[in-house]
Amino acid sequence: MDEPTVVVGLITTVHGLRGEVAVQNRSDTPERWDAGGAVFLDDGRRLTIEASRRHGRRLLVKFEGVDDRTTAEALRGRTAVVPESWLPELPEGSWWAHELEGCEVVTRSGRELGVLVEVVANPANDIWVARDEAGTETLIPVLDDLLVDVDPAARRIVVDDVPGLTVPEEQVSPDENGA
Repeated sequence: MDEPTVVVGLITTVHGLRGEVAVQNRSDTPERWDAGGAVFLDDGRRLTIEASRRHGRRLLVKFEGVDDRTTAEALRGRTAVVPESWLPELPEGSWWAHELEGCEVVTRSGRELGVLVEVVANPANDIWVARDEAGTETLIPVLDDLLVDVDPAARRIVVDDVPGLTVPEEQVSPDENGA
């Protein structure tokens, strides 16, 4: 594929005998897996969605031309992607996870937390994982009260100083802890 892609799912296993596969959905677009839609495998092969349905915490997908268990087995462990240009426009102040990965993360006071290496989807709110040069990870809950400035174009994220979260406990004075 000639343009950057975004991971929208991981094919984890085969379900049944008629070519259905279980997909770990990583897309924020609910209609991504609707019948008639398409995804690409990590090798560039295009797959058209024949049908999909929820099955517990996962999604069961039937692709056109994948009609038996043996053919479906060949898809196990493959990553499903779409071109970035297929992503819908987001409202102002919203970002796609792939736009933030690699951004420098600092606190309002200038403490460097490292580079954002992962966005962990969480039901309550996403969690950003920043890793510094020493390999120390800081987990940052994505909350409006904590975010000061998010600028994907400048590759920089500023978060508030929070004792025990973005400021190590040993650097917090007793007065700040209410002691």
